Amino acid sequence: MDTTGTDNRQPRWNHRDGTGAEPDFARLRTREYGYLDDTRHVYLDHTGAGLPARRQLSAQTARLTEGVYGNPHTESPASAPTTALVEEARRRVLDFAGADPAVFTVVFTANATAACRLVGEAYPFRRRHAELLLTLDNHNSVNGLREFARARSAPTTYIPLTGPELRIDEADMSHALRGRRGGRGLFAFPAQSNFTGVQHSLEWIPAAQEAGWHVLLDAAAFAPTNPLRLDRWPADFTVLSWYKVFGYPTGVGCLIARTTSLALLRRPWFSGGTIQVVSAQAQWHRLAEGAAAFEDGTVNFHAIPEVCTGLDWVESIGIEAIHTHVTRLTDRLLAGLRGLRHSDGRPLVRLYGPRTTHRRGGTVALNVLDARGAVVDERIVARDSTAARISLRTGCFCNPGTGEAAFGIDRRALRRTGRDRGIRSIDDYLSRLALPSGGAVRVSLGLPSNTDDVDALIRFLKDTYRDRVPPAGGFSPRLTC
Repeated sequence: MDTTGTDNRQPRWNHRDGTGAEPDFARLRTREYGYLDDTRHVYLDHTGAGLPARRQLSAQTARLTEGVYGNPHTESPASAPTTALVEEARRRVLDFAGADPAVFTVVFTANATAACRLVGEAYPFRRRHAELLLTLDNHNSVNGLREFARARSAPTTYIPLTGPELRIDEADMSHALRGRRGGRGLFAFPAQSNFTGVQHSLEWIPAAQEAGWHVLLDAAAFAPTNPLRLDRWPADFTVLSWYKVFGYPTGVGCLIARTTSLALLRRPWFSGGTIQVVSAQAQWHRLAEGAAAFEDGTVNFHAIPEVCTGLDWVESIGIEAIHTHVTRLTDRLLAGLRGLRHSDGRPLVRLYGPRTTHRRGGTVALNVLDARGAVVDERIVARDSTAARISLRTGCFCNPGTGEAAFGIDRRALRRTGRDRGIRSIDDYLSRLALPSGGAVRVSLGLPSNTDDVDALIRFLKDTYRDRVPPAGGFSPRLTC
């Protein structure tokens, strides 16, 4: 049995003919994602989850039925090939991210959220010496870092969003990076907003590091359709979830850390698989070196090799080609949305964030407006789009800061509402803030998307809401945002 890990996978696929021509995305859609058209499903939630190609699933079946793979925490005929495949996946991840293995370490986690937690619980936050700096545009998995900072009496500062495109003002960023105190700490921001699709400047990474900050980059929404080049933008900690990049497997993400930055983290506990040596009676332990110290228990050794399969698939097409494909579709989507009007000329949708493809990705947030100009409850849109077999996202998208900026809610109102003991439900919260809806509608494009998907959405919005006032009510109370 081969134990290198490389011969146990399907050969890498190649969709380029050597002439520089772009891949045939229509052919790829039919052959690899034909289950969408077979089921007449319009899938527009790629920021929520990517979709797997048929050959990814076939490759996993072939691998698992042609070999024996056991727990990697030992030496055995079943363990050796597993260990080799996991280590091959680490190498492939570094290659995908343009990261030098002499500088970076890959830690496999359950997802980007788990990777954030690894950093937050072990980062040496200290009062006046190591604070937390966040952009207002951040996923809750990053916002949650503030609880680790708070537990160590370290302050958290948010940099606001400005303008209709909901971006960060460079003067505000420069001021924040200089800081108000002598110390620095951890600065965290998304390469691409999971709410508006805004792509924030990666120039902030070296600027922050030069100012004394460590940088955590959330690449979860960025990596599926953009090149991730840590050789140029060497964030101290980069987090992502692989199911967002190529759909399968779920339950596998990673932390790509500068090895010197990883050494600064101090874990508050240890577990199976993370220690070099431990004593029960004497109550001491020594953590393992490198990634092993952060991978609790047994890694997901059946799923991690499929990261290689997914990377084979993406690289066979080319991330630049995927980027161009999604950008073209996003341009078509934005143009279609801007053109939607009621008969009296009023807009049918309200867009949040950039209205063009300049410095943005394929994630588009909006609210539908009825014939009176009022926001249509996002639950109505969810109900109607489900009936039309269109999968999109509704709600707050786990990004409260951007939602607050988009809906113009000021800090005083938020603080007053947060102290209101009479609030019993999400609907009470929305009522106190005088919000017409519980969130927005998010449409996001990916590798399998095509013009028919975009046109189907535009047609659905026009046919369902133009010159109409949908009846409200009949919904159960909201349990979450």
